[in-house]
Amino acid sequence: MYARDNASGATPSQEQPTPAQVRAAVHAFRLLSDGTRLRLMWLLSSGEQDVNSLAQAIGAARPSVSQHLAKLRLAGLVDTRRDGRRVLYRARDSHVRTLIAEALFHADHEVSGRPRHD
Repeated sequence: MYARDNASGATPSQEQPTPAQVRAAVHAFRLLSDGTRLRLMWLLSSGEQDVNSLAQAIGAARPSVSQHLAKLRLAGLVDTRRDGRRVLYRARDSHVRTLIAEALFHADHEVSGRPRHD
């Protein structure tokens, strides 16, 4: 979809996303529209954490955080790895980390009144 990923050299404005790409993006945005999940993704964008650490950081109950993480994992936004008895969660890749950062940077401009930039 992007020129750097496209052998034809088409620019993003010339090439439309496929229906499957649109469905996947809409699904991701739906999941991220929940405040708890967005806060979890922000924390996971900076590195791995376990459920207990995440629950403590956002002030939510561990079972609730576990359910949110399961949804994020099923959507492909979060990866896990085992470290002994603990399961560590992290944002899946740089695309996901960038999406979260940009959404919250945009929100900062909305809330703070700082001038927009390109």
